Amino acid sequence: MGAHTTARHIACIMDGNGRWAQQRGLPRAHGHKAAVSAVDTVIRTALEEGIPWLTLFAFSTENWSRPQEEIDTLMDTSCQFLRRRVHDWHRAGIRLRRLGEETPRISEDLRQELQYAHQLTQDNSTMTLTVAANHGGRGEIVRAARTLVEQQVPAEDVTEESFAQHLQNPDMPDVDLVIRTSGGYRLSNFALWRCAYAEFVFPEVLWPDFRAEHFRQALELYAQRRRRFGGATTSIPHPRSPQPQPPFGLADSLPSLSSVLSLPGGIASRLGGHLLAGLYDTARYAKSQLETRNEPPL
Repeated sequence: MGAHTTARHIACIMDGNGRWAQQRGLPRAHGHKAAVSAVDTVIRTALEEGIPWLTLFAFSTENWSRPQEEIDTLMDTSCQFLRRRVHDWHRAGIRLRRLGEETPRISEDLRQELQYAHQLTQDNSTMTLTVAANHGGRGEIVRAARTLVEQQVPAEDVTEESFAQHLQNPDMPDVDLVIRTSGGYRLSNFALWRCAYAEFVFPEVLWPDFRAEHFRQALELYAQRRRRFGGATTSIPHPRSPQPQPPFGLADSLPSLSSVLSLPGGIASRLGGHLLAGLYDTARYAKSQLETRNEPPL
């Protein structure tokens, strides 16, 4: 893939661990243990593809409502995985950082492993691997706004660029591609500011079964997208087919994306457009795969 078609920043919403375990008659916690293989694969594949920024949504601020046994297993599994892999990542030039609010609810062992990994790898530059743990997009925006208020920044001096500098990890670029596994079509309060113009791919596969070929298929879909960032359509034909409109009257009966996500109208409108485009591209890709499978053998 050429540099102009390759995503600079890819984020994975790692969904489906609990369902993967339940489908096998296992406790949900076993799904998090199985997910480690997919994490390992995605990091390695992103390195091979030359992706400079990779963010993995591991634990949201809303996930604390889950059973404590499941939370404990997730923390312990993450801690052991970090301990096993951090030196391999360091040798590969990966810089590891965390995105999320500090809280004593994160186990002390995991907090220490994350801190050690950050200090060990902070000067690496091949790829930045960000683990979103105890992260919520709304909370991150609120904390940035509070900082501006505390610093008594005049309202006329607040711009999108200056506001972004008060987010956590301000050098992190906007997300180009969000991959959410298990067929869910939600952003789940993930990196709302940085995902304003992200493209979306929704593989049906559950996260523990996510492999290198799925990751590369998502990159191929992304390469087919035409990103205009709100600009006018050019005379060059768009690679996607015209998108069908909802049946008459249906659009009026649905709540707006702005009201559902509590986002500013402009951002919500752009996000909704990208979500819909991603759904159509994913459906077309799935259709082509099914047609390929149904072809008679040579």
